[in-house]
Amino acid sequence: MSVRARDALGGRAAVVGIGATEFSKDSGRSELRLAAEAVREALQDAGLTPADVDGMVTFTMDTSPEITVAQACGIGELSFFSRIHYGGGAACATVQQAALAVATGVAEVVVCYRAFNERSGRRFGSGVQHREPSAEGAALGWSLPFGLLTPASWVAMAAQRYLHAYGLTPEAFGHVAVVDRAYAATNPAAYFHGRPITLADHADSRWIVEPLRLLDCCQETDGGQALVVTSVERARDLARPPAVVAAAAQGAGRAQEQMTSFYRDDLTGLPEMGVVARQLWRTSGLAPADIDVGILYDHFTPFVLMQLEEFGLCAPGEAADLVAERRLPLNTHGGQLGEAYLHGMNGIAEAVRQLRGTAVNQVPGAERVLVTAGTGVPTSGLVLTTDA
Repeated sequence: MSVRARDALGGRAAVVGIGATEFSKDSGRSELRLAAEAVREALQDAGLTPADVDGMVTFTMDTSPEITVAQACGIGELSFFSRIHYGGGAACATVQQAALAVATGVAEVVVCYRAFNERSGRRFGSGVQHREPSAEGAALGWSLPFGLLTPASWVAMAAQRYLHAYGLTPEAFGHVAVVDRAYAATNPAAYFHGRPITLADHADSRWIVEPLRLLDCCQETDGGQALVVTSVERARDLARPPAVVAAAAQGAGRAQEQMTSFYRDDLTGLPEMGVVARQLWRTSGLAPADIDVGILYDHFTPFVLMQLEEFGLCAPGEAADLVAERRLPLNTHGGQLGEAYLHGMNGIAEAVRQLRGTAVNQVPGAERVLVTAGTGVPTSGLVLTTDA
């Protein structure tokens, strides 16, 4: 993959299986068990068996190692195993890694997974409690002493600048929350099933860190999600229609930090996602107008607006209007604000359902879906299509 040239990965691999546990606030079981349940369901969905699997990919910040999950699922020899860094920014990159392994013959069937007790166990939203001295943690030393201790506080800095630059109010962010919760309300798998909200509800929710309110922040969820990736050739012989990886990319910007990139020239965008966007459009040969559904990482509402702008789906400062007018079906599963917070893996599963035509909130004729991973950190993205 190059930031300057089209790559050769597009059209060579596909997502052929998806599986998940229920999404809850207290799973009552270990993270390893959640991972194993999701992997087994994904393999069953694909019409494959544990014996077919020879590759595993997950994130860092995961307590269930690839070899341990393989053992728990009855998977035998592995020729490929990998972990992607930077939390939620890794979601789409797991599929990219799997596709790379499949396209080069390093593995034939690769399982991507993520499982955690993020509500009943470790809660990422609680922020930094302790940090060992490290080069990676050095950047936080410029923020933590001033009270910027949580992800919400880090995002709030950029969000405030965004509102100032474009003459907007926090209502701009509320449109994202309302749309996500509207889709979640009709999704039986969503934690907020049956519970839509209004802009007034958003405005009445308590402040977390101005200008972010409670309803601007994603959930904390227990659960697991798994995906199965294989070659397009093999995918055609399986039971489910394949979601072809038309393009996959990772991206980090200049002066990149982990959610504290406050020393860039401009805080109103997401340069790392701009890197991903340019690669996805170049490799897929598609343009923003070609996208039928957007599944955009929504841990915090302001970064959804910035992503829409980085991908050229609207001009800078105009994303709130795009969302309010429902010009693009967005996070049709309810997103991490409405369905569940699984570091974006449940969003990839929703993209697959849209392309299969089996989503609860199905978009008629959906053939091209844009999926993104965590923002504010080095990140990744996918364009999935119905054909190679």
